[in-house]
Amino acid sequence: MLRTDARKLSPDAQEAVRKRAIIALEKGKSQKEVAEMFGVSRISLFKWAKIYKKKGVSGLSKKRQGRPQESCKLKGRQSAWVIRTITDKCPEQLKMPWALWTRGAIQELIKNKFGIDLSISSVSRLLKRWGFTPQKPIRQAYQRNPKVISAWMQEEYPEIYRQAKKECAEIHWCDEMGIRSTDQVGRSFGRRGQTPVIQSSGSRFRCNMISTITNPGTCRFMVFKDRFTVDVYLRFLRKLIYKQERKLFLIVDNHRVHHAKKVRKWLEKYSDKIAVFYLPPYAPELNPDELLNHDVKANALKSKRPKSVDDLKKSLRSFMNSIQKSPKKVSNYFKKAELKYIALAV
Repeated sequence: MLRTDARKLSPDAQEAVRKRAIIALEKGKSQKEVAEMFGVSRISLFKWAKIYKKKGVSGLSKKRQGRPQESCKLKGRQSAWVIRTITDKCPEQLKMPWALWTRGAIQELIKNKFGIDLSISSVSRLLKRWGFTPQKPIRQAYQRNPKVISAWMQEEYPEIYRQAKKECAEIHWCDEMGIRSTDQVGRSFGRRGQTPVIQSSGSRFRCNMISTITNPGTCRFMVFKDRFTVDVYLRFLRKLIYKQERKLFLIVDNHRVHHAKKVRKWLEKYSDKIAVFYLPPYAPELNPDELLNHDVKANALKSKRPKSVDDLKKSLRSFMNSIQKSPKKVSNYFKKAELKYIALAV
């Protein structure tokens, strides 16, 4: 007798087979006879009989196939409140023992606010439905003043741009950075669970760099080994204005060196060649030169690991020389969303 695999039948047909098989067993037929009659195994018959004895005929009915769909326990207004909360606030603002919005933190938030206990997987499905993804957050100092930052973007920088246009001056954005031999940059492929090992010098050394960039794509830089001091800063400023036909408008952050008395006196002496303006405190995202620094730290040491300070300085200069030859790449730094205020002032 040719047996039919009941698993290939439709759910309705499978339900009918189960019920008819139990009826046949109830009429006194043996499990072997029923198994051959309906093309099923005796193990399946035993399971069906056990279910029938416990739940009756309803236990043999077809069940929903696929992943069980958990009905959302949150109502529309509750979901909207959770979305606003995790978008606009941090857990610390709600006095929760979390620094970031993890699934566990959101699970606790929902339970504390609405008394609804959701599983971690349920929270994951809700976040996916709401369009949230895990991301590395941007760090911001709590001392930053949003009003000062807004005034800079909407009033102060547009005025600097108009003044530069009036005096035919060139606007330079300036920043400093340091790079160490121990900095881990780049990634390397390796087998899962086996972290690649890169040979490098056991010595620790570093060098520093100060640079400026402009909207059209000009890049100027100076690499130095010592700490960033007033003398180093003035040496760079002298190089900036050397044989410079147009006046420079230099925009810097609030590093204490930038406000030194010696620097102010020097700027007064060469006020016809250079003027300095200061960014709002604790707002590095407003400076496009920060993106150049990120590019340097991520890519300058990718091709070769330095063995000495001289190697480090050589690699840094080589990378910066390639940046200088790519004005378009420098201009692309200004396209970041936080820097739209610069383009709007044009």
